[in-house]
Order: sequence, then C-alpha cells, then structure tokens
Amino acid sequence: MAGIKALISLSFGGAIGLMFLMLGCALPIYNQYWPLFVLFFYILSPIPYCIARRLVDDTDAMSNACKELAIFLTTGIVVSAFGLPVVFARAHLIEWGACALVLTGNTVIFATILGFFLVFGSNDDFSWQQW
Repeated sequence: MAGIKALISLSFGGAIGLMFLMLGCALPIYNQYWPLFVLFFYILSPIPYCIARRLVDDTDAMSNACKELAIFLTTGIVVSAFGLPVVFARAHLIEWGACALVLTGNTVIFATILGFFLVFGSNDDFSWQQW
C-alpha cells in the first residue's frame, strides 16, 4: 500500500509543477508560450539514467563509467532546463515573472522525477522496471 501512496503524491507533485509551467505561459500578463520548450527536457532527463540502469550490473561495488556518464548527461539536461527560461527572459521573449514561475515548476517537476527514482528505483516487488 505504500507504493500507491507514493504514486499518488508523485502525481500530485507533477501536477503542481505543470501548473506552475502553465501559469508562466498562459497568464494574460505573460501570454507567451516559449517556456513550453522545457517539456522536452522533462521527457529527456530520465532517459540516460534508465538506459544505464538496464545496461549496468549493480553487483559491482565500484563506480561504473556508464552510470557516471548517464548521471553527467542527466545533469546537463537538468541544467539546460533551468537555463532556457533565463535565456528567454534575457532575450525579452518572456517576462521575468514568467521565468520565475517556470523555474519554480522546474524545481517541482525535477524533484518529482528524483522522488520517482528514489521510491521505485530499487529492485523490490513494486519496481519501475516492471513498467
């Protein structure tokens, strides 16, 4: 039953993060939809780590180069997701208030993605690898 509560709380976090992103786009004082490009980063961020988890044998206690590369690529994607709204705001494509809302949404969404991997990343009965 703990898996269901975690899944519900993670979906609530994702909904809150997407709400902040939509508010940064659709409020009448902002009315620019450029920040929606961060959705690509939300989709791309877990992919390197998921691929590395499939390829790497976790029985080795030492660090693995494939896993380290996946974490490096994931970090680059997350930093890019935080940098894109700032670049848009500096280029005057969006307002700074919209940038703040998008950055808040980024924080919530990436915390939700991290929480998903912390909760469902172990190799127990209820694992994300079953999906």
